[in-house]
Amino acid sequence: MPSTPCNIAAALPRLAAERPNQPAIRCPGRRSAGNGPAAYDVVLDYAALDARSDAIAAGLAKQGIGRGVRTVVMVRPSPEFFLLMFALFKAGAVPVLVDPGIDRRALKQCLDEAKAEAFIGIPLAHLARRLLGWAKSAERLVTVGRRWGWGGTTLAKVERAGAGAGPQLADTAPDDVAAILFTSGSTGVPKGVVYRHRHFVAQIAMMREAFGIEPGGVDLPTFPPFALFDPALGLTSVIPDMDPTRPAQADPVRLHDAIRRFGVSQLFGSPALMRVLAGYGQPLPTLRRVTSAGAPVPPEVVGRIRALLPEQAQFWTPYGATECLPVAVIEGRELQETRAATEAGAGTCVGRPVPPNQVRIIAIDDAPIDEWSGVRELPAGQVGEITVAGPTATDSYFNRETATRAAKIRETLADGRERIVHRMGDVGYFDGEGRLWFCGRKTQRVEAADGPLYTEQVEPVFNVHPQVRRTALVGVGEVGRQLPVLCVELADGVPASEFARIERELRALGKPHAAAARIDRFLRHPRFPVDIRHNAKIGREKLATWAATRTGADNA
Repeated sequence: MPSTPCNIAAALPRLAAERPNQPAIRCPGRRSAGNGPAAYDVVLDYAALDARSDAIAAGLAKQGIGRGVRTVVMVRPSPEFFLLMFALFKAGAVPVLVDPGIDRRALKQCLDEAKAEAFIGIPLAHLARRLLGWAKSAERLVTVGRRWGWGGTTLAKVERAGAGAGPQLADTAPDDVAAILFTSGSTGVPKGVVYRHRHFVAQIAMMREAFGIEPGGVDLPTFPPFALFDPALGLTSVIPDMDPTRPAQADPVRLHDAIRRFGVSQLFGSPALMRVLAGYGQPLPTLRRVTSAGAPVPPEVVGRIRALLPEQAQFWTPYGATECLPVAVIEGRELQETRAATEAGAGTCVGRPVPPNQVRIIAIDDAPIDEWSGVRELPAGQVGEITVAGPTATDSYFNRETATRAAKIRETLADGRERIVHRMGDVGYFDGEGRLWFCGRKTQRVEAADGPLYTEQVEPVFNVHPQVRRTALVGVGEVGRQLPVLCVELADGVPASEFARIERELRALGKPHAAAARIDRFLRHPRFPVDIRHNAKIGREKLATWAATRTGADNA
């Protein structure tokens, strides 16, 4: 009997047989009068998701979009997005996903680097492709929606062409490329992470085990790519009525409407979205599991969300990155227990590694490291660079050899096998209990004359001020003699005229703490730049450039 292909879509036929009428995906449809809550009248059950993705996979093959074909997908969260993604996985094609909200020049660069052979998008995406020269290498075109003469055939025609073809599932091997997912570029130029089929399959298994996920639950994933995991886990995915590129601007009333109407039992959201729900302050009685990732969740937000959840519910904050997820996890109760240490400059506790990951701390080095044999591992308590080896650690960036060398280390194991160790680009340490503490991005550390400073060991000390929304540590000047500067964003409604007093109070807050006491300059900034994916990662590189113009020539 042939073995099942290594493919995230392989679970669909089984789930369609076991629970054909269970909704796999609910999407917002028509809106009631007065701009009220969406009807969520667009539903795909497991039987339809499996059968229709089979038809689309067969139809795509007739368009030459099959095994190994790199295919840009620029489709809004909708049934068509999920049907397409599973059809592409079934076909063995390689979907290419890029955040649509990134800088237009960076977006074009990403699409050029991907060397896509096919382009599937909504009419607006095809118009931009024509006008802006996106993905010129793509010759096979499909439009989702009405075709205006520049988008090849339509998805509706593709599906009709493949109707009746029967089950579709390419015999994909674990090392076959499954997708190219571009990073958000929040700390540099976006890079295309090469995902192999074994990476997706391992993520499903590790998430199921780490979070105790069982089939039949109802998920509200506010970051659409995460919804792709739901069907493989046997969940119902309710796509929220919001702009996924602006989670900080989500309407909590609409989120609560969906949660209440469908008995949502788990929710994924960025720290920015958690802040929205925490600020709304209404109980979340149906939720049993909340997960937040993308950046550290402020301790006060964790506490406020936990107060809105049932006693038995869990609040998880997994640590990881596009290149490797999940790496470690911590539950909200333990995170609350470490809050005092975080606010005293210890960093942010991100919990314990998810088995079978091996997480190790090495001496900070900005140069590439080819072989693990020359690496110096650090003992517990010492801050260094975080590395991880495990089944979800990806091994390369597409068409980015220099970036791959900078982020990957080859390790030869005792039995002679080789594996890739991923350098997270973060700094941190292990405590005596085996918990991992995150201290910030390696590239965002401040190298002052009296030693390094790390963002997560400085900012939380000052973020406790009631009239401060958030702070950001940046360095100005020559590396090794940088001036530590704290950029300060005041809370809403606090006038700029109060900053002189607030600065004095911030200096008093920092004085008892070794790292925070070293801050030389405080600057008020009207509104921090943040990443487009989660609206939570602070653009410290942009703030550093801004701060350099305001600290005087003597610090250049």
